[in-house]
Amino acid sequence: MPNTLNTAKAELKRAITDAISKAVSNGELIDAPIPEFVIETPADRSNGDLATNAAMAGARVFRTAPVKIAQAITNNLDLKNTFFERCEVAGPGFINFFYSKRYYASVLRDVEGEGENYGSSDYGKGKKVMVEFVSANPTGPMHMGNARGGALGDCLAAVLDKAGYNSYREFYVNDAGNQIEKFACSLEARYLQLYRDDIIFPEDGYQGSDITDHAKAYAEQFGDKLVDVPSEERKQALVDYALPKNIAKMQSDMAKYKINYDKWFFESELHKSGEVQKVVDLLTEKGLTYEKEGAIWYKNKDVCTKLLLGQGKTQDYIDKLELKDDVLIRQNGNPTYFTADIAYHKNKFDRGFETLIDIWGADHHGHVMRMKGAMDAIGCDSDEFKVVLMQLVKLVSGGQVVKMSKRTGKAIQLGDLLEEVPVDSARFLFNTREANTQMDFDLDIAVQQDNQNPVYYVQYAHARICSIIKALKKDGIEQRSCADEELFLLTQPEEKELINHIAEFSDEIVAAAKDYDPTKITRYVTRTATLFHKFYNACRVKCDDEGLMQARLTLCIAVKTVIKNVLDMFNIDCPETM
Repeated sequence: MPNTLNTAKAELKRAITDAISKAVSNGELIDAPIPEFVIETPADRSNGDLATNAAMAGARVFRTAPVKIAQAITNNLDLKNTFFERCEVAGPGFINFFYSKRYYASVLRDVEGEGENYGSSDYGKGKKVMVEFVSANPTGPMHMGNARGGALGDCLAAVLDKAGYNSYREFYVNDAGNQIEKFACSLEARYLQLYRDDIIFPEDGYQGSDITDHAKAYAEQFGDKLVDVPSEERKQALVDYALPKNIAKMQSDMAKYKINYDKWFFESELHKSGEVQKVVDLLTEKGLTYEKEGAIWYKNKDVCTKLLLGQGKTQDYIDKLELKDDVLIRQNGNPTYFTADIAYHKNKFDRGFETLIDIWGADHHGHVMRMKGAMDAIGCDSDEFKVVLMQLVKLVSGGQVVKMSKRTGKAIQLGDLLEEVPVDSARFLFNTREANTQMDFDLDIAVQQDNQNPVYYVQYAHARICSIIKALKKDGIEQRSCADEELFLLTQPEEKELINHIAEFSDEIVAAAKDYDPTKITRYVTRTATLFHKFYNACRVKCDDEGLMQARLTLCIAVKTVIKNVLDMFNIDCPETM
């Protein structure tokens, strides 16, 4: 996959290394190993397109001032057949390099040649990565945290694919365990209350109106047939009726949100297959369990202490964490959620996934170390278990926090949000703030069709380019392939700034994949739109110089390609008219 920026950096590194070797050979520098140095983009591009600290890095080994080393390097530097036209020494010894016209032309050739694949790379080498996200409790409706987690997880998986990984999206359905028992007891109480006045609702039951709605719906369809049957039979019947409806609603909401999972994995499968018990047996074989008060406990404290010591943490640091052991099997013989969670993550690794990424709410922070320790304990690589912690989101309208839906008068659910806010807007806006920061989701901005709404702003830039192309066609001007000499005409600051930004697309994708942070890409594409508008306002596309006009049209189409590639990647519409 062509990448002019990376090629330029590689060329420059070779040129600098060769220059140092020549300076050593002719006696300008003493004979010493060439030190490691970096090549980076300066904060202020007026100082150069790329800069190196090679002179400062070599001060100690060459036993001379960085400025003199920089001069020795530039004296012996050969930039012929590279993407650079000149260099200059600045400050204490930085060397700044400036791109040649050939560089800018080559970037546009990359976009033209790669088209919809532009920005892709093989960085991930096809590594199988599972992204598990949302995984909301199926006993009730999905909330705003699920809305943020859905957009974050889905777009993260898309970024990983673009960076050359093989990503897989999964939703874990907790259809077993204590929460299902609580769900059953809550449904039972609400159902019986329809027929009897002496029924007390469980103190820890689910209070949501959805529980009452399910009970009433069952009664309307089947009447009082469950009133006189044994409690367990009644609860099972009610769960069998209500749970599939909740899961179907989840799947419907996710589909409406443009999220398509590769698999909806049911916790009950783990119990039926015996995988949960196998994890307990495995930990027992390794001497990591013990019995106490009729329950089976896991030596979490010992395992996590070992893991933390291996990470270089001190014993004092570990003591302050107040680590505790965990119950695997309760006194009643039922496994805990933690046990099933270990089995589920082992199942993921057993299915061949090399890296596991979970999107969790920030309130699960304390669970991260427990799970990492458990992965090591069962023989999996804890370093390949990654967790993205996501902070709370608040809905805001008119500067005030909104908690209730105007339509229903109840707490806002994901389904309510998707009825009030365009899906594209929600997906984009939820990815404008890093997961580890609290977020105010502004409902007023989300529904606006103007530049205050970031996704509209980006979509408008794409539509504007389409409009430019149509207007030129109307005047009989078709875009054609430009000769290098024509692309060399793109010398205005706004043109060069825009091309430099386009050149960074693939690196931005890789950076987002490394940091598990798709917000880097929403910021990147928003900046793309800004730079395009800046270019368009400064440089007339339709002009008397036909060669320059074609070059600028080529640049417009390159921007259009980049914007479309981002929006397509994030499953957001890319309109040609607005």
